[in-house]
Amino acid sequence: MAKNTSLYFRIVEGRSLPAKDVSGTSDPYCIVKVDNEVVARTATVWKNLNPFWGEEYTLHLPMGFHSLSFLVMDEDTIGHDDVIGKITLSKEAIGSQVKGLDSWMNLTRVDPDEEVQGEIHLSLELLKDTKKNSLRCQVIEARDLAPRDISGTSDPFGRVIFNNHSAETSIIKKTRFPHWRETLELELDAEELSDEGTVIVEVWDWDMVGKNDFLGKVEIPFACMHKTPLLEGWFRLLPLGNNEADAGGKLGALRLKIRLVEDRILPSMYYQPLIELLVESVISPAEVEDSSSLTMLEEVTTVESRQDVAMTLVKIYLGQGLVVPFLDYLNTREVNHTTDPNTLFRSNSLASKAMEQFMKAVGMLYLHEVLKPIINRIFDERKYIELDPCKIDLNRTRRISFKSGVSEAEVRDYSVEMLQSYLTSIIESIVNSVDHCPSVMRVAFKQLHKRVEEQFTEPENEDVKYLAISGFFFLRFFAPAILTPKLFQLRDQHADTRTSRTLLLLAKALQSVGNLGLQLGHGKEQWMAPLHPIILHSVASVKDFLDKLIDIDHDIVSAVPQGAVFMPSVTVKEGYLHKHKAEGPQLLSRFAFKKRYFWLTSETLSYAKTSDWQVRSSIPIQRVCAVERVDENAFQQQNVMQVITQDNDGKLNTMYIQCKQNVNELNQWLSAIRKASIYNERMLPSFHLGIHRSGKWTCCLQAGRAVTGCSRTHSAVTLGDWSDPLDPDVETQMIYKQLLQGRDKLRKKYLEMEDADQTSTNKEKRINPDIQPDGAECNTQPIKPSTSVAARLLVVIEDLEQAHATFQLREKEDATRVILNP
Repeated sequence: MAKNTSLYFRIVEGRSLPAKDVSGTSDPYCIVKVDNEVVARTATVWKNLNPFWGEEYTLHLPMGFHSLSFLVMDEDTIGHDDVIGKITLSKEAIGSQVKGLDSWMNLTRVDPDEEVQGEIHLSLELLKDTKKNSLRCQVIEARDLAPRDISGTSDPFGRVIFNNHSAETSIIKKTRFPHWRETLELELDAEELSDEGTVIVEVWDWDMVGKNDFLGKVEIPFACMHKTPLLEGWFRLLPLGNNEADAGGKLGALRLKIRLVEDRILPSMYYQPLIELLVESVISPAEVEDSSSLTMLEEVTTVESRQDVAMTLVKIYLGQGLVVPFLDYLNTREVNHTTDPNTLFRSNSLASKAMEQFMKAVGMLYLHEVLKPIINRIFDERKYIELDPCKIDLNRTRRISFKSGVSEAEVRDYSVEMLQSYLTSIIESIVNSVDHCPSVMRVAFKQLHKRVEEQFTEPENEDVKYLAISGFFFLRFFAPAILTPKLFQLRDQHADTRTSRTLLLLAKALQSVGNLGLQLGHGKEQWMAPLHPIILHSVASVKDFLDKLIDIDHDIVSAVPQGAVFMPSVTVKEGYLHKHKAEGPQLLSRFAFKKRYFWLTSETLSYAKTSDWQVRSSIPIQRVCAVERVDENAFQQQNVMQVITQDNDGKLNTMYIQCKQNVNELNQWLSAIRKASIYNERMLPSFHLGIHRSGKWTCCLQAGRAVTGCSRTHSAVTLGDWSDPLDPDVETQMIYKQLLQGRDKLRKKYLEMEDADQTSTNKEKRINPDIQPDGAECNTQPIKPSTSVAARLLVVIEDLEQAHATFQLREKEDATRVILNP
């Protein structure tokens, strides 16, 4: 039974941070670490002691984790950034909150003795004979130790302690991956053989001047040595345990939202009955108004979880090739239950959420193609734009005329001109994008158009069929992307205050375009009136665009494989990176990286000198066997990753790539390539964090180029986003958990209804003796189809619950067997 761990966290804001700059303010940003590996960095909020970030991330961690840390830093233009404080949460603390954490947490000081990381490989044996008793400890190796020296490495040595006995290993200089392979032996008196006491193995960084630095420790109860005379394995290094709570929040606080989801994934065969019920709902529904497994799922889904459920269902039906029938089923029910066209799809129903998540799943690359050039232009130009008279600040305007000063009217006229220019570009880009819109999206909108047209046939509702599509297309897809480009991966950083205001005004205008200009002049924001003419002028072209959008053969989707979110030939990620020049003499490592344009599809990772260069070099994704970080000391460069491939002869080749921007760009590329290669068969279990130079690896100092890697790979650790590969078992497990939580509600509503119907039938039989046993002459109503579906669904839930219990029992038995027979 596989394990699936996902960590969701949002860094909302900070408050009352201390001033680190001479100006009396700070320039704060957050670094997020999972087990001391940096996984995210927020934007810097300049000159602010109460910063707002609002950045959220999802991490998939199949191997689990131990701790999650948030470090608040003050960015300095010159010198090293200052540490303001940190928050560290254990996995147990996060997991104990079923609904997740959402609170303010005080920052604490950073204690070097608590900043430990890595693991140590030990073998401990208790030796007893008539002449002497001893504890033999073989200190084999350690990996991923914390860097304590200015060079970014450490000079580690080990120390074994029991009672008043101790022994030390030799010092291995300039490495975070030491290989000792030394045996230390402590002679013990007979009275020391009791179960009391603890064996402690410490790791220290040796310093020539000053005191040694603590790198971590392992504590093993001596009682374990009696139960298991020979104990060997990798042990996680722990801090000293001198946690210091900050009194009264003197270092400020962070508001965090964190949620941990851990699932045990059963073999696929156990989920098949639930998949069949979900498929049955959309392939052969008895009547649209009848209850089905989908409608029952919506009944037990909370408002908070509806978006996650919608995305999960979209992925399930994408994998089944039935996403269009699925959306058509939900949309038809929604349309049929709506009497006022003005309220159509205005609620957060499962149908609305499913359409919204569907567009993100299949249309994100399309959205990037349409909006990215215009969004980049707005960020680059960074114009001061304002229409609201109450918010115009003449001190913030750049000179927009040759006069010494600028009036409010001039600012307003200039703002209207710029907004019209931006809005025209956006609308033109959208209406000219019909051929680029994914076919499956177009067919889904065609079905929606048909259902709305059938329901609202009155002449006064002529525009409702357009509004239903534009409501999703403009209001729930393009407008949110313009408002917050970072959340749609259109930009790596959030917009500053000035650019954010421009994006907000454009999003408001585009929403009016999506409403076909029907509500113009009725709101409170009358200062948007100068944009009304261009909005009204665009309505005809938008309607024409929507007509062309749905002018597509319904059968075209059946020819398109939908087992993946994106097609093999579609570029998943692209951009400029710096590739290490492996061949030829190397003078300085920093000059060995050459700028190249990279493209990633699900089939190849290719690169060329520029984006329009005709000749490309390519690496087949199926040959990738590891995608990992590179230690900063290897090239004296930050944010370097390595792509390890294996040729047909089994030879390993490594390409080193640097992401110049920041650690977020590095994590995005790592995640994207890992997702593309996640199903490769020959993935490596270990790798070298350094490079092979001067006849040895810079990380572990071992000589052979082909020697086994010194660090574990993280091939399944990825960032969660729209490009996550489809995994039917994981997705069906999530649906099962939702149904399990609402099982009692379903049982009470549907099975009691079935019992009532059955009681009524029996009573009718007693009243009418002419009724035949086979029901041929029966005039009573048969059991409703919905109740039989509910009974089947409840059986499936109970079967899955029993399967989970059985597998968990087996795991416990296996664990007990390992302990008893090491």
